[in-house]
Amino acid sequence: MSGVSPLDKEWQLLPGKLTPLVEEGLVRLGVWMPFERSVGELAYFLHVTVSEAKARRDTERAGAAYVAVQAAEAENIQQQLPESPAGVDKQLLSVDGAFVALVTGEWTEVKTLTLGEIQPPDADGIVHTEKMSYFSRMSPANEFAQEALVETRRRGMEKSHVVCAITDGAEWIQGFVDCHRHDAIRILDYMHAAEYVASAGHAVYGEGTPEFHAWFAMQRRELKDGDPDKVLTTLEQLALPQSELTEKARQTINTSLNYLRTRRGMIDYAKFQQAGYPIGNGAGEACHKFVIQARLKGTGMRWAKDHVNPMSALRNMVCNDRWDEGWAQIAAILRQDNQSAKPKASPLPQNPVPDPPPIKPSLLPPGFKLKPAIPWSAKRFGKAIYLPSADGISAKN
Repeated sequence: MSGVSPLDKEWQLLPGKLTPLVEEGLVRLGVWMPFERSVGELAYFLHVTVSEAKARRDTERAGAAYVAVQAAEAENIQQQLPESPAGVDKQLLSVDGAFVALVTGEWTEVKTLTLGEIQPPDADGIVHTEKMSYFSRMSPANEFAQEALVETRRRGMEKSHVVCAITDGAEWIQGFVDCHRHDAIRILDYMHAAEYVASAGHAVYGEGTPEFHAWFAMQRRELKDGDPDKVLTTLEQLALPQSELTEKARQTINTSLNYLRTRRGMIDYAKFQQAGYPIGNGAGEACHKFVIQARLKGTGMRWAKDHVNPMSALRNMVCNDRWDEGWAQIAAILRQDNQSAKPKASPLPQNPVPDPPPIKPSLLPPGFKLKPAIPWSAKRFGKAIYLPSADGISAKN
């Protein structure tokens, strides 16, 4: 009779032949390092040998389970609208994308949301952000905004007093901010804005020239601590028709000018600093190196498209320091899948038919036959034994 051992559930067994502890260790190692190296570390510490293919397969299966957990949670939030937890006084919101190579030779963008708590300026006037957390997916912008509900709701974004959205100004990012906190203080990353100012200066003074460095130092200082309108006016003067510029240089200046002008409300850095807001997106930029690039963009790495989100989700889980919580959810799904995949035991009949009595083995060799019996009346006794028979031969020689 086939079936499921009742101890599978009691012992919290997972699919495969590894113990739960070894399986968890295998996956965790695969989240931090290449699979080839992870199997070596597993063998060194636990003296358990598995193949690189199994390490990859089990890690990606666990990641897919975590994606399913978070997808179900996001759907529940949209349908049930549970009460949002308490927020913080000042919260950082940063969204950006990083590209990951696929086995097909293409590159795909993994979007990452970064959230943190903005601290008051220190003695030097520098604003720090603490308690960072991340959410990453390879999804279209509108889907990503819905999927990220699991993190924005968890961090209390809805009830935070002030949310500072520090970004590179991309349109899809502004749509994300509109979806989650339309009243957020939108700040264009200062270094991003300074790059556009520098690009205009290169077109006129040349890159790396003393004239450019003197001009850019003045504009950068004005942009950060002064009046951004003065910087915009300076760029307008660079592109005056009477100036001797090539058409390419004029286009470069106009591109920088238009980009900054349309984001005028996002570059008032003196005002932002006075309010205690950060003006740089260092936290968001660093998250790409820490969360995505450190594991998914190693030398020669190529990923199947279906495996990008599982690995990204696991990287979020471990970088958010939520491994114990997340692994419990993953293990529950893996056990459920394991139980449903096994054949169910056949039910016993209510009135079982008794088994027939066992047949005792024969003591005689196979094919043995008894010789036919001779009637006693045909037997000879005494001297008759030695008398000749009908064929003339004595009965006994």
